[in-house]
Amino acid sequence: MNWISNVVPPKIRSILKRDTPENLWVKCPESGALVFHKDLEANLYVVPSSGYHMKIPPKARLEALFDDGQYENVAVPEAPADPLKFRDIKRYTERLKENRAATGAYDAVTLAAGALQGTQVTVAVQDFEFLGGSLGMAAGEAIVAGMFRAIEKQTPFIIFTASGGARMQEGMFSLMQMPRTTVAVQRLKAAKLPYIVVLTNPTTGGVTASYAMLGDIHIAEPGAVIGFAGARVIEQTIRERLPEGFQRAEYLRAHGMVDIVVPRAEMRETLGRLCRLLTKTPVETATETPAEAA
Repeated sequence: MNWISNVVPPKIRSILKRDTPENLWVKCPESGALVFHKDLEANLYVVPSSGYHMKIPPKARLEALFDDGQYENVAVPEAPADPLKFRDIKRYTERLKENRAATGAYDAVTLAAGALQGTQVTVAVQDFEFLGGSLGMAAGEAIVAGMFRAIEKQTPFIIFTASGGARMQEGMFSLMQMPRTTVAVQRLKAAKLPYIVVLTNPTTGGVTASYAMLGDIHIAEPGAVIGFAGARVIEQTIRERLPEGFQRAEYLRAHGMVDIVVPRAEMRETLGRLCRLLTKTPVETATETPAEAA
């Protein structure tokens, strides 16, 4: 309790009270430094002092990726809402409703299409804020639909992964998305179209065991945790201490599981260059944004 709440009359208290947004300052999980949220947003959700890559909303990621921040939202197919009538402390349908209200998205995967440095691409972004980015029927349908659109429009397909794995509330229906997405990847490759995977923090479980590790090129953001089982589970199974940095992007790059580690600020340029290279698009036809031209 403080003197304002104890002594000052309610009417005067309401004048003195100032509403402060809860997210005005953001604490870096790595260094503990406080960052003004506007500065964090302007830096693509990368902490300036430590370089720690925080989770970035799909909309902000897509705007930073496409030319002039312009893109087309691709409709995500609907899927059965609750095939197992699952319930723990809450009904699964209630959890879906809450997450859809909080994120504004139908499910964990958002699809978009547009120009990336002059090359038309189809992009999928997995949102960890939606039930941990878990792979369920709706997410699987979205990824398959995105790949099929890429085949129809003859564009490269880029996916940004972020997930804790399969969605337990959907049981075997969730697990079936692993082979379904794998088949879609094979069709994409049969069409000779580039498939680029950007692994963000974290990418684990059934996602890593399927489409996340089937790309033509695997890019990872700095410090991203990438793996199938958790490090603690592995240690308990093999009864040995794991190496320092195990399952981190830099460790996996050094051991051949990831092709390249790219900071978020350089991601657009790197992806644009790779898409031009893999589609054999002449550099002259690629466009630059005003910022890049400057």
